[in-house]
Amino acid sequence: MYLFLAFVAVPLIEIALFITVGGWIGLWPTLLIVVLTAIAGTALVRSQGAEAMRRLRASMNELTDPTEPLAHGAMILFSGALLLTPGFFTDAVGFALLIPPVRDAAIRAARKRVTVQSFSMGGAPGGPGRERPTHRPGGPGDRVIDGEFEDLTAEPPQRPTHRPPSGWTRH
Repeated sequence: MYLFLAFVAVPLIEIALFITVGGWIGLWPTLLIVVLTAIAGTALVRSQGAEAMRRLRASMNELTDPTEPLAHGAMILFSGALLLTPGFFTDAVGFALLIPPVRDAAIRAARKRVTVQSFSMGGAPGGPGRERPTHRPGGPGDRVIDGEFEDLTAEPPQRPTHRPPSGWTRH
């Protein structure tokens, strides 16, 4: 129900703001403001998105909980979509989401409504590239190591000694 209201209310708010601002300053300045906010918003989203990616990589490297950097990244992505959408209301919400304290407040509000049941990273203890234990019918403790092999005892396939011309070249 809330999503339906948002899809109805946001366009109505945008139309009302376009008419009001356009009446105050005129058509071309209104359109210029919309284009300039999209350009400025794109630059801000790029810089803040890069910072969010750096924080996410750091949390993955340190094996810490990446939910907060992921949430910040998702909100920055959403703010970029809002800033590229023409309108004053969506631009105001988009610019607000680019302010880190606003994002922190939104994350705190979401934490009150969302419960994380479990979180895990990686597979085997000891780091990547190590053997990983599996529990197969053969018994616990069996180890499976992925790899590739080539049968060196098999005879290589016989190639024809003379090939007819392909027809693509003249002789």
